[in-house]
Amino acid sequence: MSQHIRHFLQLRDLSQQEIAYLFERTRVIKDRFKRYERYHPLIDRTLVMIFEKASTRTRLSFEAGMQQLGGSAIYMNTRDSQLGRGEPVEDAAQVISRMCDIVMIRTFEQDIIERFAAHSRVPVINGLTNEYHPCQILADIFTFVEHRGAIKGRTVAWIGDSNNVCNTWLQAAELLDFKVHVSTPPGYEVEPERANLTGTGHFEQFADPHDACRGADLVTTDVWTSMGFEAEDAQRREAFENWRVDAAMMGLARANALFMHCLPAHRGEEVDADVIDGPQSVVWDEAENRLHAQKALLEFLMLGRVD
Repeated sequence: MSQHIRHFLQLRDLSQQEIAYLFERTRVIKDRFKRYERYHPLIDRTLVMIFEKASTRTRLSFEAGMQQLGGSAIYMNTRDSQLGRGEPVEDAAQVISRMCDIVMIRTFEQDIIERFAAHSRVPVINGLTNEYHPCQILADIFTFVEHRGAIKGRTVAWIGDSNNVCNTWLQAAELLDFKVHVSTPPGYEVEPERANLTGTGHFEQFADPHDACRGADLVTTDVWTSMGFEAEDAQRREAFENWRVDAAMMGLARANALFMHCLPAHRGEEVDADVIDGPQSVVWDEAENRLHAQKALLEFLMLGRVD
């Protein structure tokens, strides 16, 4: 196995300079897409997408993105493969990586994707795990940059569960030098070790979500019950009742603050309809930018930097 293989298993697998490069490539690739300009740098390359968790945006953005770059994408669900019948992850990695050029995995424990990558001959991308969602945050920050410029020195308010998306925002804050105000119900606070942070200087925890939103440049949230935690749904609904992003919270943020949500959203639960469907919301740009940011990522992991 080559020591030059680059994986993207969590956001900190990239440097600040590499993220800046990916944002520039995302801008170029998106512009080409909008002008219907054909761009096929990955012709004859194959992406294998392995899903243990259900998906809409992840599958569509990777499959369409790979095809738009001239390559092909193969969908695999663990229920329909030997992985779902107990084949060791290490064995599956050896076989699958000999038959394709890059692999994207959407699964539960981060350990699964780490073990797969350790035995893969090709780059491996984290399409989501319980711990991290790095492709989502690449798209989110690119969306912020598109609308408001550099994120360095800004403040992001995270309202709700300290889940995989929150963990990745916290990593991004360390890498790109901005602040995250986190407000969660008691018992759902940030765990710095689980988020794989180097310190606590780039985030602050708030008991009151209104205080977290005060002066924020971006307010963002996610569902109260992530995949894999459905058994806790009733108790989470009760615990998170006061952590619904509403007009009052947005009113405490900066006047030009944006609202984001990685989707799918439950209006009336984690966010009010007048916020997610309101003028400050950029959720549809955010969703589309998964496509373009991941195309830049695929290009980078397989071809390196391009002119």
